[in-house]
Amino acid sequence: MKLGYTTSQNRGEVDRILAQTAAALMAAGLKLAGVVQTNSENCDIGLCDMDVRVLPDGPVFRISQSLGKEAKGCRLDPGALEQAVGAVAASLEDGPDLLIINKFGKHEADGRGFRPLIAEALARNIPVVLGVSKLSQRSFDEFTGDAAAYIAPNEESLMAWFQKETSHPAKAGS
Repeated sequence: MKLGYTTSQNRGEVDRILAQTAAALMAAGLKLAGVVQTNSENCDIGLCDMDVRVLPDGPVFRISQSLGKEAKGCRLDPGALEQAVGAVAASLEDGPDLLIINKFGKHEADGRGFRPLIAEALARNIPVVLGVSKLSQRSFDEFTGDAAAYIAPNEESLMAWFQKETSHPAKAGS
């Protein structure tokens, strides 16, 4: 199974690293599918707005919703997430070299979100790299049967994993 994941305790680090790695792989001429996330601070509520860009070149979906300063619940917009899932599903038909998913989170832990696409990509022998949230690590391990390879949260390690799992030469900073 060509499945790798990365995680970090530093807020937003995995999002940045996956986006950098995706950019480097596309610059090297590889065909990618999936999503990378960008976060932008929202001064009105003191939290970030979360957007995912469907690889390789959009569209972008805002997957967070503003619930107000006092809200304590999950800010994920499940409708926007499912729109992104649909856009990625269509791109799997193009036979990408790699599927990148920004996060295996609560939706995926519950069997929704990108989880079916991860399984489909693996069934098609498409390598998959994703971020895993600390809160979803246990569910991820149950989903994968502990078959996923941990990858250190840096571009060089992600590139080395990709090169090991495929016949494509991938170099960090390409």
